[in-house]
Amino acid sequence: MNTLIDTPKSARHETGEIVVEMTSGETIRFPVEVSSRLKSASPEELSEIELSPFGLHWPRLDEDLSIRGILAEQKRKD
Repeated sequence: MNTLIDTPKSARHETGEIVVEMTSGETIRFPVEVSSRLKSASPEELSEIELSPFGLHWPRLDEDLSIRGILAEQKRKD
């Protein structure tokens, strides 16, 4: 996946995980524990996700995560 041209198409909260569908068809999953703000949020707050070409924003939590940062964190853990 080229994160310079691939962008989020949709995002949702599923039982402790954020699931992001990219325009390329790739799916990215990550636990809410990657962020202290997400970890302590309610399911309703977690479900309110705004998309940008570069990442995700939770307006009620004032939290932003870039796709590039999410992928880098996943690689670091592998």
